[in-house]
Amino acid sequence: MVRITALEREGKLGYPIIAINNAKTKHLFDNRYGTGQSTFDGILRATALLIAGKKVVVVGYGWVGKGVAKRASGLGAKVTVVEIDPIKALEAYLDGFEVMSIRDAAAGGEIFITCTGMKGVIPYSSIELMREGAILSNAGHFDVEIDTKTLLGKAKSVRPVRPNVDEVVLPDGKRVYLLAKGRIVNLVAAEGHPPEVMQMSFANQFMSALYVLQNHSSLVTRVLDVPVEIESQVALATLDSLGITIDRATKAQLKYAESWMI
Repeated sequence: MVRITALEREGKLGYPIIAINNAKTKHLFDNRYGTGQSTFDGILRATALLIAGKKVVVVGYGWVGKGVAKRASGLGAKVTVVEIDPIKALEAYLDGFEVMSIRDAAAGGEIFITCTGMKGVIPYSSIELMREGAILSNAGHFDVEIDTKTLLGKAKSVRPVRPNVDEVVLPDGKRVYLLAKGRIVNLVAAEGHPPEVMQMSFANQFMSALYVLQNHSSLVTRVLDVPVEIESQVALATLDSLGITIDRATKAQLKYAESWMI
């Protein structure tokens, strides 16, 4: 979305784009619950380690980071969150997690998971501070969240020790372990999200494509949100597939919600 929004801002967007990732029925579920679970699926397949008791550092507390931190906590890990956004940092703290800078978190962490969509969030200078055997993984973006270029360029040696696990020996002789070569661990070392959560994302994509087909002549050339009625349909259809029925607001309640009178 960052790239598409940049094209719009610079007047280079060629046609209307519906931002599926901005849909609540996408990021609240796919990003949070899907990535939260599949990230640990990938880490566990790659390492076969016990997560309970481990010191897990989650870099980024957006929806992906929230999901990863919650799953780590549920597995019994001691979770630290790294953030640059003061509001998200405060939210993580009030959710019960330690919050600190990556440099401060580096020495204590055992498993590091990036969840930001930004490059260089675990810089080489922080990797140098990590303990022997620290594990580096990425759940957010391309293979630039961890500074793998510097890490591998300065390594005394790099060797695979398990599928999707490379042992990297630093110049001082310390070993760290890079999962999936810094690529997205839940896709490289596992199978991605479960279909129960992906069905909502795919439904948004399909119904938004139909919406564009039916309304393209009236759409403006900019980044658009998924229409609210599509989001509601997707959520209701998902609830129905789970056998869940919810209440509907009455006419009196709808009228009350729009009135200034009590």
